[in-house]
Order: sequence, then structure tokens, then C-alpha cells
Amino acid sequence: MDLGLVLTGGGTRGNVDLGVRAEAAGFDAVYACEFFNQQTFPLLGALAQATERIRLGTGIASAFVRSPLTHATAAMDIDELSGGRMILGLGSGTRRMNQEWFGVPFSKPAARSQELLVLLRKLFQAAGGLGFKFEGEFYNLKIPVYTRPGAAREEIPLWLAAVNRGMMRAAGSEAEGMVGHPIATRRWHREVTLPTLREAEEKAGRPSGACRLVPYVMTSLADDRDQAIRDAKGQIGFYFTVSVYRTILEYHGLPEVADACRTALATFDTKAMAEAIPDALVDEIAIACTPDEAHDRLAQWDGLADEVMLYAPQIGVAPGRVRSNLDTILDVFKR
Repeated sequence: MDLGLVLTGGGTRGNVDLGVRAEAAGFDAVYACEFFNQQTFPLLGALAQATERIRLGTGIASAFVRSPLTHATAAMDIDELSGGRMILGLGSGTRRMNQEWFGVPFSKPAARSQELLVLLRKLFQAAGGLGFKFEGEFYNLKIPVYTRPGAAREEIPLWLAAVNRGMMRAAGSEAEGMVGHPIATRRWHREVTLPTLREAEEKAGRPSGACRLVPYVMTSLADDRDQAIRDAKGQIGFYFTVSVYRTILEYHGLPEVADACRTALATFDTKAMAEAIPDALVDEIAIACTPDEAHDRLAQWDGLADEVMLYAPQIGVAPGRVRSNLDTILDVFKR
């Protein structure tokens, strides 16, 4: 498996430093994540200049809060600066995130995401031409003179984040990769994600495996195993406060875990969220262990994923502990 690292180094400058260190440690890729307080493209632009080999990806950028042309040109800019190392990963986000955080409308996320991937690919391919036109259900573009001098490639890999089956089918139909959510279990990926991707690929006339599975894998390493598990539980419990992720817990016969996490959200009781998560669920989701055990835990993802995106938990975790965990991840998994 290829190894990627999600950049959670604390601020843009910290993440640039973390990306440089990940390249030095032999990681294959680094991924910038987007939230209400940070964007992906500026960080990757800085890393394009500060690194030489490592792949640079948005893991993920918010699909609907920018125009397709803005996504495409930002990706081509970074691809040019990096010499062809860019991966554009997109995610729909939830209704609340789109409407309340960014003030944009939200509807039919799977169908809209699938059309967006088609449009973006056409924008990449048309960069050497003179004009561009696209008419779809969600997007209509007409650019009389459309060129992009200096584009490094005609194809930039497009990845789509997915939790549930609709988005999985969209990814399998059009994307080169599907980004798995940090709280998706190995069983969920084995029994739900991969079969759904393969079915969608076949229906779209694509070869099996055209869409790679690239999951976030929560990684919490500490000499004190209990500490490592507690840190992972805090992040997992926070994510399970989101109702659209409840399907995973229901699949495992654990709807009461979702209920407990949602109840704790009312007072943002992160300790109660963590306490609601069973140890067995942590093992299905995360690499939460001592450094000596880490490679064996990573090996549990062999055969499921083509690449994993190692992700350090942050909710309820002190900044110093986040930094220590990232230091350990770089040291333990260096190549």
C-alpha cells in the first residue's frame, strides 16, 4: 500500500513543515483538508514549491462552495507548480456545512458530484483549446476563449469522498479514487464500499478497480496504549454525532452509540462522546496502539485499500499530544 498523511500540523505554516517532513520520511503523498477555518489550495501551492517528489492532494476540498472553473484552474495551477503531482479530491459535505457555513444551496449531492467530475475532466482536457461549452443538469458553462498555457497534464486524478452508497456509486462511475471517511470500518469497506464501487464501475462500462479506495485511517500512537485508544475514541465519537454517518453504526448493530454521541453533542461533552465508543469499534476503524504494534495494525488494511491516508485525531486531544503523535507516525512509518 502507498502511504499518505493528512496534514493536521496546526496552521498553514505548521502543515507546510509537516508536508516537507513527510516527504523526507518517504511518504507517498500528503493531503490538505478543508474546514470552515482553512482551505486546501494555498497550502498545496506552498508545498508544490517546498517539495520535489511527494504527491499533493486535496483530501478533501468542498465540492460545491467553488465554481467548477475555480476548482479546475486551482488544480492546474498546483499541478504546474509541482510538475504534475496534484490530486483533486472533492467532497459534498453535509447540508448544514454547505448552507450554514458557506451559505450555498445543497441538493442531490451524488448526482451533482458525478456531473461535476465529468465537467472537471472536460475542463482539464480542453486546456489547450480555444473555447469551452458544457450543458448539464446542474452546471452550464460557456467560455468563448478558453486556454490554460503551461498546464502540466491533460488529466489530473479526480477523487470523490463517500460514506453512503449514493456517493459511492458516483465515485465508481466517474472518479479515479474514492476517499473513505475516517469512521468507516474495515468491515464497511469490505462488505459495502468495494462491492458498490465495482457494481458502479461495471454499470458505467469501466474496468474493475478503475476507482481506487483510499480511506482515511485514524492513527493514534503512544507508549501508553490506553492513551492512544482514548484519543482515537474522542475523534470517532465526535464524527458519530453527524446523522448521515449513522448508517455505519446501524450496519454494525450499534445504533445506541450514535444516540449517545448525539446526546453528548448538546453540551459538546467530548468525554461522553469518547466513552460511548466500544473498544472493538476502535479496532475496526483506527490504528490506535503502541508504536511497536503499528505495522501489524496497518497490515489489517492490506487487500482493502490501494493507499491509506493516516490521520491523527484532534478532538479532545491537547496540541502537544497531536504533535507528539504526528512525530511518532513519521518515525514509525518512515521508508
